[in-house]
Amino acid sequence: MSALMQRAGAPALLVAPVLMALVALVATGLTGGLSPLGIEGLPEPGSLTRVGLPIVLVVRDLAAMTTVGALVLAATCVPPAVGTKEHALGPARRRLVMCAQLTATVWAVGGLTLIALVYSDASGSAVGGPGFVSQAVFFAFEFELGRYGLWGAALAAAVATGCVLATRVGGVGFIALLAIAALWPMALTGHAAGSLNHDEAVNLQLFHLIGISVWLGGLIALVLVGRLLGESLAATVRRYSTLAGGCLVMVTVSGVVGAWLRLPSASAALSPYGVILALKLVAVAMLAAAGWWHRNRTIAAMEPGSGHAFRRLVAAELVVLLGAAGLGVALSRTAPPAPQQAPQPLTAAEALLGSPLPAPLDASRWLTAWNVDTLFLPLGVAGILGYLWAVGRLRRRGDTWPLLRTVSWLMGWLLFVWATNGAPGVYGRVLFSMHMVQHMTIATAVPVFLVLGTPITLALRALRRRDDGSRGPREWLVSMSRSLLLHVIGHPLVAAGMFVVSMVAFYYTSAFAISLESHTAHVVMTLHFLLTGYLFAESVVGSDPALHRPPYPMRVLLIIGTFGFHALFAVSMMASSTVLAADWFAALDRPWGRSLLADQYLGASIGWVMGEYPILIMAVALIVGWVRADGRERRRYDRREDRDGDRELTAYNAYLSQLRDAELTHRPAPPTMEPRSTSREKEQHR
Repeated sequence: MSALMQRAGAPALLVAPVLMALVALVATGLTGGLSPLGIEGLPEPGSLTRVGLPIVLVVRDLAAMTTVGALVLAATCVPPAVGTKEHALGPARRRLVMCAQLTATVWAVGGLTLIALVYSDASGSAVGGPGFVSQAVFFAFEFELGRYGLWGAALAAAVATGCVLATRVGGVGFIALLAIAALWPMALTGHAAGSLNHDEAVNLQLFHLIGISVWLGGLIALVLVGRLLGESLAATVRRYSTLAGGCLVMVTVSGVVGAWLRLPSASAALSPYGVILALKLVAVAMLAAAGWWHRNRTIAAMEPGSGHAFRRLVAAELVVLLGAAGLGVALSRTAPPAPQQAPQPLTAAEALLGSPLPAPLDASRWLTAWNVDTLFLPLGVAGILGYLWAVGRLRRRGDTWPLLRTVSWLMGWLLFVWATNGAPGVYGRVLFSMHMVQHMTIATAVPVFLVLGTPITLALRALRRRDDGSRGPREWLVSMSRSLLLHVIGHPLVAAGMFVVSMVAFYYTSAFAISLESHTAHVVMTLHFLLTGYLFAESVVGSDPALHRPPYPMRVLLIIGTFGFHALFAVSMMASSTVLAADWFAALDRPWGRSLLADQYLGASIGWVMGEYPILIMAVALIVGWVRADGRERRRYDRREDRDGDRELTAYNAYLSQLRDAELTHRPAPPTMEPRSTSREKEQHR
């Protein structure tokens, strides 16, 4: 079986870039993307740029997909070699890491080459012309499109460097996350990122890239290491098939919603852009059918002598996936259909926000104003569905799970969805007061509810343990909970410091203005405050395993000190006469609502007030946890005394008797009492 896979793999891998480039060139040529504009007076970049740009895009995209797929497969599906430790790489994992190192290098070089070709295409300057190099460098550093390319190339180079340094599977997992993050600059410059709804399109493009990268790259990686997997081939293929199924859903949903955003009407589906989109959907449907057959027939029949069918199926999936990826490159070189009516000039607010200025905020719009965030809405839905699935698995096997924890978890994610998709998300970049509502909800309220849901405990009970040394979700969760990095940033003092310092640094530097102007900065800001808030809440009121938690009196001091500083920060902002991000808010030219300074005062007041109810929730949770901990300690002490025949009580009574009978100058030594921590350790040991 493995030999057949190896013989099938070499030709497929050699033909892959050629096939993908051929599809991209043919589709681009049919839509006119390879032809000169033919408009008198406009400069032409030349045939080298027109033909070379889609080819370099193919090489860059295929290298990125293979890098991501190889690292994800090595980190999640491939077991260690027989006789080696679980964290060791082994031959199969090492081959995948070496492959990722090579393709990440190609990814970085291709990204740098694309910067020059994109500049040539945008400016109409021929490659190699007088002053072309200096102009391309200026474009790379001074223009947004060029900086995206530089960031993508830098991240790809970091992935290649990480592959060189990786010696354990834990490092491979970290590099896989870095490789997935390196897809973000590609999403910013993808074919779906140029519409008015720019942020939504970028988010969808990211999901699309992640799905197709893990799917196609994982399939290529599977072909690469088939010969080295031996007896574990079937299990590895089964795990990859599960990943591919999730990627199928991700690619389909993101592609359909992205097409809905890009096509202005139903008749636009007959445009060249719409036809290419339809072909991609047909390819996804074919792959879905092949995946169903693959999971239900081929994997079950993977025995010696049955490799021919698997080889044909792998070849067919590769052809269709490469064709779909080539069509994606063609889409990036094809102009989307224009609306039937002539577009109106964009207002200043539309140019800055990517959407029209919302209507005046009144009481009803706090609940009725919604704008779907295509990044954070799926994150919230996934958090809810994953938790309910885990609770359902526990109950199906007869275990119980506290209802209050489930309600708390759901409340946290519902608040998160409202803060990012509801009124705070709609008005957060228009009004400072609504931005503060969004910030405080995400940084203080949401983390407390999520922590009280104890998700790590639930996951450890619900997820299955793997017995072949590979790392699934449960193994990665355990590894993460034991990592030095988590113990450092999750230390109570460090977590509280990050929570406080990041707030001051965010608002009293240019970071706040940048988060309003840049979608990337806004995403980083949201995730950062969610993470720091979660770590702080976990260190104070959490009960999940892993993090160090101080004694209860110290936790009370942490809450008082942290939220006291937060109140002081809000008061100082209320007293300030300087408008934060004044250029941004003034450029929106908002015709309704309070003045900028009055709205900032209102926002600071809201921030002060919204810091109070998380304190109340944390205080109640802290008191309940404290009482329960003391109760457990008393019961533990009683059990120990019952086993030891009231040894400590007898010793103390004897000591009192000695005190009564002894002279004042010869005071007896008190009995030695066993510390509570020692008794707890002995109790656990027994």
